[in-house]
Amino acid sequence: MKRTLLIARREFAAYAKTVGFWLSLLAFPLFAVLGGAIPILMKTSEPIREVVVLEEGPQASGLAAAVQSALQQEKDRRDERRRQAEAEAEKAGGKPGASAAGAALSQLDGLKMTIVTPPADLAASAPGEAREQLVRRYLGEEVPEAQQLDSVVLLDRIDGKPSARVWTRRASDGSVGNFVERALKETSRREVFQSVGIDVAVVESTDRFEPEVKTLSPNSASGGETSFRDELPGIIGLLSGFLLWSLIITGASILLNSVMEEKSNKILEVLLSSASATEILTGKVLGVALLTVTVLLAWGGIGAAGLIAGLPQYAPMIGEVLIHSGLLFYFAIYAVGGYLMYAVLFAAIGAFCETPRDAQTLMGPIMMILVVPLLVMQMAIRTPDAPIVQIMSWVPFFTPFLMSARAPSEPPLIEIVGTMGGMFAFALLMVWIAGRAFRAGALSDVKLSWKAFASAIGRGR
Repeated sequence: MKRTLLIARREFAAYAKTVGFWLSLLAFPLFAVLGGAIPILMKTSEPIREVVVLEEGPQASGLAAAVQSALQQEKDRRDERRRQAEAEAEKAGGKPGASAAGAALSQLDGLKMTIVTPPADLAASAPGEAREQLVRRYLGEEVPEAQQLDSVVLLDRIDGKPSARVWTRRASDGSVGNFVERALKETSRREVFQSVGIDVAVVESTDRFEPEVKTLSPNSASGGETSFRDELPGIIGLLSGFLLWSLIITGASILLNSVMEEKSNKILEVLLSSASATEILTGKVLGVALLTVTVLLAWGGIGAAGLIAGLPQYAPMIGEVLIHSGLLFYFAIYAVGGYLMYAVLFAAIGAFCETPRDAQTLMGPIMMILVVPLLVMQMAIRTPDAPIVQIMSWVPFFTPFLMSARAPSEPPLIEIVGTMGGMFAFALLMVWIAGRAFRAGALSDVKLSWKAFASAIGRGR
């Protein structure tokens, strides 16, 4: 036991004392934040497009006003959604959270576009080639930056139906064109209604109507109307599954590389002279497990600090879900079983390898299999009881990730007990198989292959 603990301490210290380990530990939460923040920053930093709208003749009369009206209605709808978001956030976390939610939504939602007064020469130009030359000029670099336009919309009618030609500075920017298309489609619809005698005011009133729809469930936190609190366990479960996948695969990969490196440097032979293969394997698995726990605690601490500092109104709610719903217990149990399965497997593979190329023979198929739970977990947040999710939850290699994601939906007790039992039974089988393979691989120079791996398990020498 003493030799096992010494090997575990050595394995832990070998990584924990390196600067690269701590940098990589901090890199995950940093990139997680950047992954969520960059799209928001891109959206909020998107410039407001200055758009000129011109009618191409008397037949297009009224279309410019229709586009202007559509833009105003879009703004009004955005403001209403912002007010609703503020009300929901205030209900959940008070006025500070409401203000933050409203400000964020106002920055992210809606088209960044404003209709500006056209330059005098452009407004006075007649439809045709001369006007289009001016349009090209104002969309190009020929005029000072302050006079440049982002888009020019030329409105017309073809066979009595609204149409438009939308000139844009950036050829890849179709947002203004999409908006104008929707606006003209709505204009055409109103004109058709009006032509058959339906009052325009009735059409506008119908368009403005927003039905009040409430979603209720007897299983909601309030016993009635559902809210973000009811969606939170599913979100946490999904994130737990992804986090567990990342931790287990990272820890198992560290173990594989450690064993592989020590075999290629003949350090493993030195260790075998003073400790048994079982003690070495156990010590390495335990050492990397402590390393994984360190990573988890660091990530958890950073996440908790960020949550309390950035979203204090949601921190108590998330804490309640984690503790009272038993999600921490499920996460810990499935983490132990999952890590044990994959750690001993990867360590056994590493015992046969001296270079990363050697490991690719077996690691390629294994990693392809490990992609499967990542795809299925996304179904678990909405349909945790879907047959494919239930069936795959019983596959031991997938159990830790899928059951962590399904735990918030409170699956039947038979599934919880059965999958846990199956996972740990299979983990013990993997320990037995991997122990034999590790012993054989560490004591031989046989190149890694499926045949050699199977033969080593059969001999167990």
